[in-house]
Order: sequence, then structure tokens, then C-alpha cells
Amino acid sequence: MRSKEITIYDIARHLNIAPSTVSRGLKGHHTVSPDTQRRITEAAAEMGYQTNSFAVGLRTKRTNTIGVIIPRLNSNFVADVLAGIEKVTNTFGFNLIITQSLESREKEIRNVNTMFANRVDGLLLSLSGNTKDIEHLNIFFEKNIPVLFFDRVPSGSIPSVCIDNEEAGYRATRHLLQQGAKRIVHISGSHYINVYADRFKGYLRALNESDTAFNEDLLIITNLDENTGEETADSIIKLKADGVFAANDISAVSCMNVLKNHGLKVPEDILIAGFNDDIISRSVSPPLTTIHCPAIKMGEAVAQTMVDHLLKNIDITSSIILETELIVRESTTR
Repeated sequence: MRSKEITIYDIARHLNIAPSTVSRGLKGHHTVSPDTQRRITEAAAEMGYQTNSFAVGLRTKRTNTIGVIIPRLNSNFVADVLAGIEKVTNTFGFNLIITQSLESREKEIRNVNTMFANRVDGLLLSLSGNTKDIEHLNIFFEKNIPVLFFDRVPSGSIPSVCIDNEEAGYRATRHLLQQGAKRIVHISGSHYINVYADRFKGYLRALNESDTAFNEDLLIITNLDENTGEETADSIIKLKADGVFAANDISAVSCMNVLKNHGLKVPEDILIAGFNDDIISRSVSPPLTTIHCPAIKMGEAVAQTMVDHLLKNIDITSSIILETELIVRESTTR
């Protein structure tokens, strides 16, 4: 036979205090003394009390859950963004449902539908690699459920939290030019993805500013993974490139290692810069020049914006652009 479910009234009778005090104490409310909060939480644990999230949701019309959809989990950048999101949401008592689209629009659509079905209070979304429109989010927009984009964002004036990828790409390329590089290969991802398209724009702006003609052969589109070096090394050598600006660190390091195996010296023969300031950029030899992206701050900012909207009714009307920093290391220092 199923045992009786313990309620706050049972705990109140056990401790001889008001049920409202138990309710506030379980939430850590400042009006309940620390000693009373301790007694309440200990009694709740001993008696087997469980919060009835379903009942709370019916009463408040909230689930205290925020959905997060990211392209992939397997990157240091995404892990840091999620750490920032969790830090803020945990502070304010929100739970997270985290899914990955695996760069697939179809899977992203399924994830969006799952979030909607689970009645999330808000959705934080970084778009997949082949998402070209956001019509699948209409189910959220029509119900006035807030959606906030981060990192990979749609075109147009839609509120988001991101970095100025064009400016960062410009600074990385300008640095290579200032160090004497004249034929700079840019290793990029799909330009359907705004972050890579914008980093390429920055690359072009730096070339134009220095009166360096753009050669289409110097733009190489890849998956930006650990196989990038093997895929691009022959082309880089044949093009007689003296610089490489890669759109992330893993591809830059992969490229560096393969080029070194081909007998090229870094930075004497070729300068190499990456993007993101992942751990690998500091552990490779020589250490990699890169763009530092404030990933944890991005996570904190996107989560805080959503929480402020949900708890304080602060409208999400503008975008937040976070600062990046060029970190110069030995891979570009002659």
C-alpha cells in the first residue's frame, strides 16, 4: 500500500509552527531565521517530504524550468556558457532542461517542441548549423513565452547575447598582418552560421584596410574539428601561405600540428591564430594566439536577462554585446 504523502502541514504539526513558516523556510526566505530553516529542512528530510512541482505549477502557472538548446555539448566554449547559465538559474531556483541539436534543424525543431510540451517558462537558444529561419519558434511567440538567443543568433534586430564576431575577426587578422603575414588563409565554418560569416567579414575588413587583395583560394570552409589539419595542410602549403586565421582553436591547433609534421616552423615560417581561448590554446607548443570569448559571462548574461524577465517583468528588448580580447602568444610572435 502506498504510504501517505507528507505535506507542509505534517511538518508544521511536527515542529509546532505555522504551515506558512514551513513554506517560507523550505524556500530559504529571509523572514525565517537560519535556525528555524535548519529545523524545517531537517524535519522535511527525516519525514520524506517532496515538493509537489506539479501542484506548484498549476497554482503559479509556472514550472520554474528554463529550456536551453545548444548546437553541441562537446566544446569548452559551450561548457563554460552552460556553467554561467546554471550559476544564475540555480541562484534563483530555476531548473534547466538542456538539449543539443547536433547541428540539425530537424532535431532543433524536435527539441523546441519538446521544450514547449514540457511547459518551460522560457527558452535560451543557440541555433544549429543549418537553421535558416525561426518559424518553428512561432509556438513560443504565439503564447508569449520568452525566447532569447545567444552566440549563434538569427539575422535582424532580435534580442540576443553575443560577441562582436566581425570586430574580433578583424583584430585577429590585423595582428597577423602587423606581424608580417601577407598570404593569410582563413579556415572557417559554414557561412550559414552567423558567427563564422561575421568572422570572415572581419578578416576581409582587415585585408582591405591594409590594401591586401582577397584571394578566394585562401578561404577554406571545413567542419572546424580535429581533422581540419589533415584536410587543409596540403592546400596551405601549395598556396604558400605565411599566416592562418582559424575560426576556432581546435582547428587552429590541428592545423599547426600537421604543418609542423610537414617541416614548417611556427611562427618562423607561418603564423597561426585561433578563436575562443580554449584550454588547448594554452597547452599546445607553441602556445596559440587567440581571441578570448567571455563564455561564462555570456551564460550569466543570457540567464540573468531571462530571469529578470520572468521574475521582474523586465522586457527583453535589446541585445547585449560582450567584449572580446586578442590574446597574443608565441604562435604569432616573431
